[in-house]
Amino acid sequence: MSVTTHITHGVLVVVSDNPPVNALSHAVRSGLMTAIETARTDPAIKAVVIACDGRTFHAGADITEFGKPPQAPSLPDLIEQIEALDKPVVAALHGTTLGGGLEVALGAHYRIAAAGSKLGLPEVKLGLLPGAGGTQRLPRLVGVEAALGMIAKGDPISAEKAQGLGLVDRLVAPEDLRESAIAFAQEKVGQPIPRTGARTDKLSTDREAFDAFAKANARRFRGLEAPQACIEAVKAATETSLDEGLKTERALFTRLMTGDQSAALRHLFFAERAAAKIDDVPKDTPRIPVKTVGVIGAGTMGGGITMNFLSAGIPVTLVEREQDALDRGVATIRKNYEASAAKGRLSSEQVEQAMALLTPTLEMEALSDCDLVIEAVFELMKIKKEVFSRLDSIVKPGAILATNTSYLNVDDIAATTKRPESVVGLHFFSPANIMKLLEIVRGAKTSDSVLATAMDLSRKIGKVAVVSGVCDGFIGNRMLAQRQAEANSLILEGAKPWDVDRVLVEFGLPMGPFQMADLAGLDIGWDPETTASSTVREILCEEGRRGQKTQAGFYDYDANRRGVPSAHVEEVIAQLAEKAGYVRREVEDQEILERLLYPMVNEGAKILEEGIAQRASDIDVVWVYGYGWPSYRGGPMFWADQIGAKTVLEGLERHADRLAEGFEISARLRQTAETGGAFN
Repeated sequence: MSVTTHITHGVLVVVSDNPPVNALSHAVRSGLMTAIETARTDPAIKAVVIACDGRTFHAGADITEFGKPPQAPSLPDLIEQIEALDKPVVAALHGTTLGGGLEVALGAHYRIAAAGSKLGLPEVKLGLLPGAGGTQRLPRLVGVEAALGMIAKGDPISAEKAQGLGLVDRLVAPEDLRESAIAFAQEKVGQPIPRTGARTDKLSTDREAFDAFAKANARRFRGLEAPQACIEAVKAATETSLDEGLKTERALFTRLMTGDQSAALRHLFFAERAAAKIDDVPKDTPRIPVKTVGVIGAGTMGGGITMNFLSAGIPVTLVEREQDALDRGVATIRKNYEASAAKGRLSSEQVEQAMALLTPTLEMEALSDCDLVIEAVFELMKIKKEVFSRLDSIVKPGAILATNTSYLNVDDIAATTKRPESVVGLHFFSPANIMKLLEIVRGAKTSDSVLATAMDLSRKIGKVAVVSGVCDGFIGNRMLAQRQAEANSLILEGAKPWDVDRVLVEFGLPMGPFQMADLAGLDIGWDPETTASSTVREILCEEGRRGQKTQAGFYDYDANRRGVPSAHVEEVIAQLAEKAGYVRREVEDQEILERLLYPMVNEGAKILEEGIAQRASDIDVVWVYGYGWPSYRGGPMFWADQIGAKTVLEGLERHADRLAEGFEISARLRQTAETGGAFN
């Protein structure tokens, strides 16, 4: 890493080179501060250009320094010196100018940007706020409304939009950026210096605007501390001087930095990157080129899987058994794309480009030349084995054969082929075109090349992938089964389904187990030929209460699928509980929470013991991206670390007599609790 300088026609050009994203590390900050001091003291220097080599301008602070003792110069001090310089400073922006990088640019007197670049303050996504003046200077440049959106939501904007807001002074072609910035700086020599911090002309004092913004984004901000702190900081910009506003910003930043939510979100930041690494697969493992994909099954899951590849520009051959099912699947894919176009997320041209890559067919033989074939048929082993046996005789040698199973044994499926090394599990989550998680299930004989190719492909289609070993339910559904077993026991013991759901929603999950069951359909996996009225779910299915689609499940639903507690379901539960010999009782919310979540942590510990997951943080990634675990709680294993494995163990021992039949405490959990250690 380095910061170099040279003088061109009286302009000091300061260039940072700190791959991969020019993070503002201590060394970079020191180099920039030295350059600014040189500019201040050298009369031959008339102006300054701050630029970066590589693929991007400064894309943020060095996150690895978070939580460590600060090293001077601090970023706020550096930016203050940049802004105070009595010679024009121009920031030359390209790639992604994010976080601390944008705060540096805000401290500069002018900003010139390469067309197509992006600017943003994404700190809120790490549970923080911009801590080097961003909350005070940005509203002074772009106004309160635009600043609130950028800071409290954290989404970057295009350089073109930034120019319209007044954040960027000039747009240029990327190849002309450096030269244009030097020329721009020369133009400004001798002119009054526009210091961002001195401006007040765009600061609104309409307090209702802040309340309206918070209300409009209440669902997005639910449970999160950082967005509210961002709003408070921007509000301070409108009510106090720059110096006082910076003090408020720093106090809010410190509070967030030392809080649990930011720790959880920073954990996830690193966990997602760690999940992309397969410990025992060499980086130079040969990849299998995937230029064409086949998908078997045009239902909800198959259609969603297909859209992932079409959107990435990869042609897909979609196979169904019957024309009506195929037509419905293709129509649904088009409908989904057109809905995105109606919301402005795609152009009509992009919709047609995606659809043009789709080849619907009734002929399995059409898959013969595909590089990857994904089966998305009914979740029955017999059917999946039949499909793979047939694929083995059709698809070319060397192609990857993938199953989208949620629970079934990938090794048993692979054994029906003569190429088990080519078989892998690709467990997409519904809706597959939206949900980010992809569990990549590594069979006993799955080759390194197949695994590495699947991991690379997941990134290409915008997924966050986690590698799992073979077991019933893999990582996510295996843990979910523990939660569901306890939920079913709790309602027989006396808890109401809506209370169980409420406790999890208050914890931060989007819905509880019974809401989720109604949404998915209670009849998933229910067999009318073998049903025996042995569970609440079986009884409800026998009665025709199959969930939202029948306007009745655990809840009663109106025409708009709004659910309300059902007195009939309460009676069904009470009768079954009496028949099974339960003595009904009041169940406190804390017990509900512990009974639902502690067994999940215990199962996660077993998954680590057995080597099903590579690392505890992988389990956290699965649950945040696949099951709606609140990101600000970091995932179940991180949450267990926060409350302490000892707390989890003691809770499980306290509830031992009520836990589901066959429940066993994990040796890994017990060891972690006894040593005071952590999973992550």
